[in-house]
Amino acid sequence: MPSTMLAGRLDLTTRKFAMETVAIPEPGPDEVRIKVHAAGICLSDIHLIDGTLRLEPREGFTSVTLGHEVSGVIEKLGSAVPPMWQPGMRVLLQAGQSCGRCPACVGRTGRCLKILTRGVDYDGGWAEYALARFDTLVSVPDGLPFEQAAILPDAVSTPYAAIVETAHLRPAEAVGIWGVGGLGAHAVQLCRAFGAAPIVAIDPLPDARERALKLGADAALDPQQPDFRERIKELTGRRGLDVALDLAGVPQVREQAQSVLAPMGRMVLVGLAGAPLTLGQDVPFCYAMLQVRGHYGYFPHHLHQVVNLSRFRRLDFSSSVSDILPLRDAPLGVERLIKKEGNPIRLVLRPGA
Repeated sequence: MPSTMLAGRLDLTTRKFAMETVAIPEPGPDEVRIKVHAAGICLSDIHLIDGTLRLEPREGFTSVTLGHEVSGVIEKLGSAVPPMWQPGMRVLLQAGQSCGRCPACVGRTGRCLKILTRGVDYDGGWAEYALARFDTLVSVPDGLPFEQAAILPDAVSTPYAAIVETAHLRPAEAVGIWGVGGLGAHAVQLCRAFGAAPIVAIDPLPDARERALKLGADAALDPQQPDFRERIKELTGRRGLDVALDLAGVPQVREQAQSVLAPMGRMVLVGLAGAPLTLGQDVPFCYAMLQVRGHYGYFPHHLHQVVNLSRFRRLDFSSSVSDILPLRDAPLGVERLIKKEGNPIRLVLRPGA
């Protein structure tokens, strides 16, 4: 076996992203080494590269392998890995892991207070091999291709958790989805599966709006059209939206979403803007009992649920893999996503291709 591998690395000091040859990592006692078969390119990766999401260097950590959507095969076990995990098993990796040191982790009293994100706080999967703590592994059903499995963490599980957990979507509620990119395309499908009505997709790109309609949206609107607010009222019987999902991470989106919420409507912030939140005038906001809810990632059980729904074909994301690129072409994939070339849902990297 070779001692080195190719990896897509971000220098945290210079912000330069490049393909580099690095040592193949050795698993610690509670880790496994994965031979990566597929890794998704997410907009969050782009934001790390362009500095929208700022990751500061620290002692012993001045660069990181990107990629938090990863699937592959277990290749080597650490000495303390339970026997339920064996070499050759098909797995996907959760997009993060608990820190193990905060009061919640030590006392086992709830959700970790400092979740660590793969490809951000530690090396991710834009590489030929990746390490994963055994408690972050999820089995991949034999009938689910690696490329589709890789995008379930984050691209699917994040909007899934936002819809079922943070928004508490109920059947027949009116939903607006701002941004029909990687997360938004899946949000449309998920909202339809859970009985939302109507589902209104909002995106300035004509191709994205057309795609949303094909995926099950009841209407697709340009947020810049003059009669936008009136169209929302018409679609919702003059009430407004029960749930507004901001998947774009744009301050203007949040202002617009607030303006079309129904009484007791919930605006859920999934996209990250790196900007202050503003709520407008407090009297109408409070009189209508509106809510703004922040959302980040998902709990492990959400990912297991998504895998199970995919296994039994309650959800089908086969059309979400817009293209598959060799790992060495990761910079090209980054450029294509920045330019929205071809309006992709997800571009996937495949080592060895």
